[in-house]
Amino acid sequence: MSMFRECLKVEVVSLVDNVVDFASCSRNSVVRPLWKWFKARSIEGESALVHRLMPVAEHGFSMLVRVFTDDGVCCSVLFDTGVSAEGVVVNAKRMGIDLCEVGFVVVSHGHYDHFGGLSAVVAAVGRSDLPIIAHENMFRPHGSDGPFGVRAHPVFPSSEQLRPAKVFNTKSPCLIANRSVLVTGEIPRKTSFERGCGLNRVLKDNVWEPDRWVLDDRALVVNLKGRGLVVILGCAHAGLINTVRYAQEVTGVKSVYGVIGGFHLSGLENEKLISPTLLELKQINPQIIVPCHCTGWRANYALAELFPQAYIHNSVGNLYQLTGCEDL
Repeated sequence: MSMFRECLKVEVVSLVDNVVDFASCSRNSVVRPLWKWFKARSIEGESALVHRLMPVAEHGFSMLVRVFTDDGVCCSVLFDTGVSAEGVVVNAKRMGIDLCEVGFVVVSHGHYDHFGGLSAVVAAVGRSDLPIIAHENMFRPHGSDGPFGVRAHPVFPSSEQLRPAKVFNTKSPCLIANRSVLVTGEIPRKTSFERGCGLNRVLKDNVWEPDRWVLDDRALVVNLKGRGLVVILGCAHAGLINTVRYAQEVTGVKSVYGVIGGFHLSGLENEKLISPTLLELKQINPQIIVPCHCTGWRANYALAELFPQAYIHNSVGNLYQLTGCEDL
């Protein structure tokens, strides 16, 4: 993809994730926990670093991605919006982040723990030209099978409910943010072991049908100058390896500097994928690995053991500052 621009620097802020951990530290210099970058200020008469006013965790995912290019421009992309109606907006406020900086919203897929705060984000940004990059399948009713039958999930807001923002549905790779951020579009399933999830359901003609492949699942990709790709995943329903390999294929960039996000390796079915996923990831050899959300504690433990220098334990409030270098 010849039009895909390199970035000089990328900043990623964890706005919503399953974990809050303000006490642990990392020896990796690319990450700064909240208390190291957020300047305390008074909110409602109290210090913002009082625990009552700190950002909170929830079973969801949202990352603010800032991309800096060689023309001095910074573009901000919000990737997913968490599970609750207001969590991402509240957390951003508690971190001193004004969501008006957001130029694009990208939703990774149509599961409710990734779009729950979408309407609140649209209201907070307050711009009539705010693009929301989606996929037509996200608007279908979703659910999951279980011992008591199919559990229906909250539904994706309609285009009318998201006004004045504008929804753009795409299945193909597309460039946004001044051509500095790639949205992968639908990801081909090629590995022998990443076979989707048999419990996912989608409602069609009032009948719950299997949605094993979650074809609306996609990722964000940036190309950090002199280092390689940074791949940011919401839930990796397509599979971590399928996603990274497709990012390499679409961009023509072989080096992968970092993988950040949900790797979907938790639960009885998905934990079987930990070993083959890590074997493939070892071949890719990213320098930064930040598992989040649906990765699960067993996969986190395995990643920390296999990649002791690259692995970073994520927390809501973490700021990742990835800087490019001269081409090697």
